[in-house]
Amino acid sequence: MNVTWNPWHGCHKISPGCQNCYVYRQDARYERDSSQVVKNKTFYLPVEKNRSGEYKLRREGDGIVYLCFSSDFFLEDADGWRDECWRMIKQRSDLDFLFITKRIHRFYECIPSDWGDGYDNVHICCTCENQSMADFRLPIFLEAPIKKKSIVCEPLLEEIDLSAYLNHGISQLIAGGESGYNARPCRYEWILSLRSQCIAAGVSFYFKQTGAKFIKDNRLYNIPRKLQHSQAAKAGINVCF
Repeated sequence: MNVTWNPWHGCHKISPGCQNCYVYRQDARYERDSSQVVKNKTFYLPVEKNRSGEYKLRREGDGIVYLCFSSDFFLEDADGWRDECWRMIKQRSDLDFLFITKRIHRFYECIPSDWGDGYDNVHICCTCENQSMADFRLPIFLEAPIKKKSIVCEPLLEEIDLSAYLNHGISQLIAGGESGYNARPCRYEWILSLRSQCIAAGVSFYFKQTGAKFIKDNRLYNIPRKLQHSQAAKAGINVCF
């Protein structure tokens, strides 16, 4: 059983992939301002204990804790809180923490003093929704001392050439279209192109979701949210190395 840990909520849009952010979309339903960054009540979730003195959050399955999925772990607004999170992550070495960031350019400002060549239980995913963001973020990402690295191309907004970046310790590439009423289209040939690049580099590939507007063979399909993951799975194009 996987768990999501959101120590804070709220973010700021910084690139084209943020345009239709799902956090902003969900908050809008409750007239909540997503640009207001607030510390959540679940901030200390990893180290909370029950009456027996045991951690409430126990390792089950692959033990992955999905970190900061309603914000960005490297967000500037959270600079005063992050060190405490690193302390908890280090304390819970029995769990693996995974987060996705659009702010890899802040990596050296945001890691703990004892980071060294990376924590064994931290998996960082860098996003790149188009070629421009790939060419800006991935050189920084590849040089950073991180033990577990993945690339996320979601929402995929155009065809991207990542062939220069995949042979550098990347374990997996995750790709998918954009969800939501105002979603921008994702083309199947863009997905297949990334898959081919991954196969050539020996990197695992995961087609996560089609998005709401998916173009295949020049035909546009409007796919309901509940079917976007299952339709991607039916394509049968995932590759594992």
